Amino acid sequence: MENLKITVFQGYLFWENTDKNLQNITLRLSGGIREKTDLIILPEMFTTGFSMNAAELAEPMNGKTMQWMEKTAQQYDCVITGSLIIKENGKYYNRLIWMRPDGTYNHYDKRHLFGMGKEDETYTAGTEKLFIELNGWRICPVICYDLRFPVWLRNVEQNPYDLLIIVANWPERRAAHWRTLIPARAVENQAYVIAVNRVGHDGNEVYHSGDSTCIDPAGNVVYYKRDEEDLYTFSIIGDEVAKVRKALPFLKDADEFRIV
Repeated sequence: MENLKITVFQGYLFWENTDKNLQNITLRLSGGIREKTDLIILPEMFTTGFSMNAAELAEPMNGKTMQWMEKTAQQYDCVITGSLIIKENGKYYNRLIWMRPDGTYNHYDKRHLFGMGKEDETYTAGTEKLFIELNGWRICPVICYDLRFPVWLRNVEQNPYDLLIIVANWPERRAAHWRTLIPARAVENQAYVIAVNRVGHDGNEVYHSGDSTCIDPAGNVVYYKRDEEDLYTFSIIGDEVAKVRKALPFLKDADEFRIV
């Protein structure tokens, strides 16, 4: 498994303003990506912020943001991922898109909807995990509140992932939970975890401190940034996952379970 080069964007999101957010991200990418990258990761609802105004903001699967993602993936010859508000078959989804440079894509609908924010009253929950391969890495992308549910994210020896990606709009007032749970997920699943959050106040005056991070399978910090917009590229090491799992073969002793 070769090393994987990752670009994360911890961005300020303009409230419910798709055009302005796409313009800002385009500008930041054009000025900040100076080397070949394999994957660009954007926050949750990167075009709007964490809004329940789905009726006004939702896009179809052939909408402007999907077109922008395809164009951007082609421009940088890499995968780009993040979530946005999608309307499909009369329902709204907080949907993560995994867009490849050839225009093909996969998607993941957020499984755990944030009841305290009435997300469950607006959006429809997903039911299926997404596993994707990129340059020999097996990757599982999820969204924000999913982080709190270790059973959903549990790695299993028979079908393991190497990298867990979390895109988020996680508020600063619960940042201690964020900073605790991310390393826990990395250590218990013996996988890299990359978590990308937004910064700044949203339209409800909720402040987000970012705290975007990458933790390796042994629990070490590879990247961390707080309180400011940041575009940063780093590499994760191909043989580190196998090295940790060989030295500490914990996954084989995990409990068997089935999610219903």
